[in-house]
Amino acid sequence: MILLKGGTVFPITSKPFKGDVLIENGKIKKVSENINEPNAEIIDVTGKYVFPGFVDAHSHIGVFEEGVGEFYYQDGNEYSDPLTPHVRAIDAFYPGDSAIKRALSGGVTTVMVVPGSANPIGGQGVILKFKSDIVDEMVIKQPAGLKMAFGENPKRVYGSKGKMPMTRLGVAAVIREYFAKVKDYMKKRETDEKTPLDFSLEVGAKVLRKEIPARCHAHRADDIVTAIRIAEEFDFEIVIEHATEAYKIADFIKQKKVPVVLGPLFGFRTKLELVDMTYEAIKIINEKGILSALMCDHPVIHLEHANIQAATALRYGAKEEDLLKMLTINPAKILKIDNRVGSLEEGKDADIVIWNTHPFDFKAKAEKVFIEGKLVFED
Repeated sequence: MILLKGGTVFPITSKPFKGDVLIENGKIKKVSENINEPNAEIIDVTGKYVFPGFVDAHSHIGVFEEGVGEFYYQDGNEYSDPLTPHVRAIDAFYPGDSAIKRALSGGVTTVMVVPGSANPIGGQGVILKFKSDIVDEMVIKQPAGLKMAFGENPKRVYGSKGKMPMTRLGVAAVIREYFAKVKDYMKKRETDEKTPLDFSLEVGAKVLRKEIPARCHAHRADDIVTAIRIAEEFDFEIVIEHATEAYKIADFIKQKKVPVVLGPLFGFRTKLELVDMTYEAIKIINEKGILSALMCDHPVIHLEHANIQAATALRYGAKEEDLLKMLTINPAKILKIDNRVGSLEEGKDADIVIWNTHPFDFKAKAEKVFIEGKLVFED
């Protein structure tokens, strides 16, 4: 039993206050202004800031590793075919990636790791906590979503090979054709038990049964609309990833009740889709009441700087409360793990970060990081 005593506690789902957090058996037992527990190990956090661990709902950490070099030498994209639903991020994830310790130093404890965006259908994502050297011991959910990609990335990859899809027409067509085959496969499996198992189509069946969502890489407004159109046509759930131009069609996205994972939002505008990238998107999306999270797209922005990316949005009118939710409870809700992580509440996992000051201060450092009550990082 551990008692964090005397800090400024940010539960996220309620107002911050000066008080304590009691941890027992890997869970948060109590959050209150003054907790007395004689049997607990007391850690004095007076003057410190106590937050839930940050959650990044879209990351490539561990599959695009530090020190490996060019993307073609990385394990995050299976460039060989536009349709690779059967590949899994968990099978490529490297727990020894040196970026993981640095992510912990930035207060990030939970991530959704997805394949890259080379393919219209790129493979299965996994939700992990940074709590072990064995990937299977890190898993919260597997599979947790099917990565799909619209726009320039699949166009560029397969256009350079002179094969379909070379256009947005082609990207949408191969995705639509895949799900038509999945529907046919599901009918055959229901009516004929001898129909052989197909791993590629089984993943699509999970999407159509709404067991997992499609996680749709889409920057431009027209690509976002195309992703929603196909999801409605085949009746499956989606999350829009990157969503660079979502602010342009915020009313439409709100009407469709589609969550978005925004980012990364600073850096060089390296391609056409990013020309209208702006931090003001965060303010607009939150004012519309759209469920939204903020991602680093690691390694584009290193996960250790998740707090700095968020803090930068303050300059463009975003509210501190909204930004903190975009790093914690909102991504947890999008990933459907908010019963476990994303806030400091009784009964949730004790994923807790002790900061020396508010994490939106550029000088902020995570001094201690706990995952399920175990100290996993200390500055």
